[in-house]
Amino acid sequence: MDLERNLRSLHDELSEGSYTPGRSKCFVITRPKAREVWAAEFRDRIVHHLLYNRVGPRFERSFIADSCACIKERGTLYAARRLESKIRSITQNWTRPAYYLKCDLANFFVSIDKRILLELLTSKIPEPFWSALTRLVLMHDPRTNFMYRGDPALMGRVPQHKRLMEQPAHLGLPIGNLSSQFFANVYLDVLDQRAKHVHGARHYIRYVDDFLILHESVDYLNGVLADLTAFLPARLGANINPRKTILQPIDRGVDFVGHVIKPWRRSTRRRTVNEAARRIGCTPEAELHQLANSYFGLLRQSPASHEDRAQLANIVRTRGHSVDRSFTKTYRRAARGEAQS
Repeated sequence: MDLERNLRSLHDELSEGSYTPGRSKCFVITRPKAREVWAAEFRDRIVHHLLYNRVGPRFERSFIADSCACIKERGTLYAARRLESKIRSITQNWTRPAYYLKCDLANFFVSIDKRILLELLTSKIPEPFWSALTRLVLMHDPRTNFMYRGDPALMGRVPQHKRLMEQPAHLGLPIGNLSSQFFANVYLDVLDQRAKHVHGARHYIRYVDDFLILHESVDYLNGVLADLTAFLPARLGANINPRKTILQPIDRGVDFVGHVIKPWRRSTRRRTVNEAARRIGCTPEAELHQLANSYFGLLRQSPASHEDRAQLANIVRTRGHSVDRSFTKTYRRAARGEAQS
């Protein structure tokens, strides 16, 4: 009701330099694993979009094409298709052997050094107003003014080393804000440039903090791993998680962004399919239509998903809903009065 008045007030605060971020909301999600999520106030989210719309394009123009997360038209499907294309290229359509190195950064969002990130950002933002706003958004600590939502016991399920609450003031970005997603891409562009221009990795791809390199030589991949293991802590304060580092032949299958790529097929990760079946089987009736269609849409992204979609279709049908013949969507069950008429 007060949209115009609120926007004018926010505009004046920004123009006068009196704007300060408001109170955040913190809550815990449990799927696929327990983690903190921070939600900024609505007016602060407007500022995040304002900042991103202004400075985002100048950074994204210099990003490599294989930086996939949180960029328009570069979601998980883009990443899966691009990786599949790279695999077909390096193996010449599965006729030659090759290997992949897959790495994950340990506790990525809570370990981001905001001092390093600020240097990376301000180097391309010379305008005083936008530079000051970038600093304000980045360096704001939501822990100084927040409200916790949900069951307090859930916070105990989040490991301490993954909690923003437990980090020093100069470390960590709140998961949940557009600004954090954009800032993370700027931060890891340093990694992308290292892989591409120092190691000459033609077949490299990254989605948030998961990255993957393909090559015919195991020695080459071991050399890259050794270099990045030393480079990332020294340059960014980031560390590769050794427990999630994989180096093996491509034809064993590559699990990336929820897709599993094997010779001549790309399918949805089995864990995702099993979770879909479990949730559709027990979700309340009022939520079934939306949930089922969400999973049908997700599974359609994988060419080899017919059997998985048929499995979900059978569960949906046992609950009294109809499914189209290609197993791509379900329909709302007609009310009893409508069916009789």
